[in-house]
Amino acid sequence: MTALDLSSPVAVVGTGTMGQGIAQVALVAGHPVRLYDAVPGRAREAADAIGARLDRLVEKERLTGPERDAARARLTPAGALSELADCALVVEAVVERLDVKQELFRALEDVVGDDCLLATNTSSLSVTAIAGGLGSPGRFVGLHFFNPAPLLPLVEVVSGFATDVSSATRAYETARAWGKTPVACADTPGFIVNRIARPFYAEALAVYEDQGADPATIDAVLRESGGFRMGAFELTDLIGQDVNESVTHSVWQAFFQDVRFTPSLAQRRLVESGRLGRKSGQGWYDYRDGAERPEPHTAEPADPPAYVVAEGDLGPAAEVLALIREAGIEVREEAEDNGTRLVLPGGGQLVLADGQTSVEFRDVVHFDLALDYRAATRVALAAARSTSPRTVAEATGLFQALGKKVSVIGDVPGMIVARTVARIVDLAVEAVAKGVATEEDVDTAMRLGVNYPLGPLEWSRRLGGDWACSVLGHLHECAPTGRYAPSLALYRHAYAADKQEGTPS
Repeated sequence: MTALDLSSPVAVVGTGTMGQGIAQVALVAGHPVRLYDAVPGRAREAADAIGARLDRLVEKERLTGPERDAARARLTPAGALSELADCALVVEAVVERLDVKQELFRALEDVVGDDCLLATNTSSLSVTAIAGGLGSPGRFVGLHFFNPAPLLPLVEVVSGFATDVSSATRAYETARAWGKTPVACADTPGFIVNRIARPFYAEALAVYEDQGADPATIDAVLRESGGFRMGAFELTDLIGQDVNESVTHSVWQAFFQDVRFTPSLAQRRLVESGRLGRKSGQGWYDYRDGAERPEPHTAEPADPPAYVVAEGDLGPAAEVLALIREAGIEVREEAEDNGTRLVLPGGGQLVLADGQTSVEFRDVVHFDLALDYRAATRVALAAARSTSPRTVAEATGLFQALGKKVSVIGDVPGMIVARTVARIVDLAVEAVAKGVATEEDVDTAMRLGVNYPLGPLEWSRRLGGDWACSVLGHLHECAPTGRYAPSLALYRHAYAADKQEGTPS
């Protein structure tokens, strides 16, 4: 099954920001496009807005004048659903209400031909449920674009329970012909991106609620150590706190209130207060005129230790040893079975975040995971109140000597980056195991859909197949609510990796 022929008309129902974006994508690809909106006059307004964006593309030399004129000639506002009768594809982008979408598609089924592909752009509702009342649900598919649709490449092509393989394939190939990067996925809550991305927000909120660090510090660590494009608090301010919480709540409810997706009380209070982020002028940050952006906590300069004793290779943080040597600090190595720590001159230990707390041990400072310790500009440290001030100072001075800013946070298990990445990996591994999508499509979706620096499965391979399971296992011991319990899929993944590593060559 191939993509729709460019001569085939495409309709978009719903002319808000997303509807206009999808229409523009189909239009620029070469299709005749019909716009319909239930509110009189909206389709004409949307056509004018799309025309203005085409003008800007000409100004930016992304379209030629003749290409723009031809595209405008192919764009037609429709005054009634009956004007969509000859369309080969109808994409819906109306309000996120199941009853509204179901009613719309029942009406469309009476209008369009039997070979017309019907698609919803829903981000949170069940594709299967939307198609439930149709006479021919096999031609129904999810086409989840990301906002802004003309710019972001990812499209999740979602097969409902009754979707025919031929329909999903045609939708997939059509999205690809439009210059997008499609990924195929099953109809599960949140699809790929909105399912697997939940811990990015949830764990930042959990650290904040546990008084581990303030939003500015958490965001800085996620960016400067974790390699994420934006921190969780600034990103939810950009998305809209109400929108982000609504998606979280929808996924949580759809998974029968699975504790792993539990919404945040802190975010609920923010929404209740009307602080919705950039669009309201205040969210986690203040965007009003003259407001100052809070600075992340950064430790004062401290003297580096004269030497460190390395017990083991530090696993995922092995690059730190090379950086210490390059900084001119002596590294004394000691053979130690399963050793993964640095011993400082004062006798304290520096340990990579592993899901345990510092208070469980005598004089231990944990340091957070980094995407790339050489490129990282900030490293977080966590210490218990009982940890020696000398140990904290030596650990701080050590990373400062490596050219890093240091943020000392509270003694929260798994710190910031480590617990976030571990949970993302867990949900990704579980999604693959349950047939939601392939490893390749999961990694592609998370890189393109939410700009993650690495796909979760790629990250897991870098860190070691059992790393996430180990971190979550320790977190589960600290907080045995079920939120951090490794999934069966992750357990199997870790066990298989361990067996493979132990197999003689």
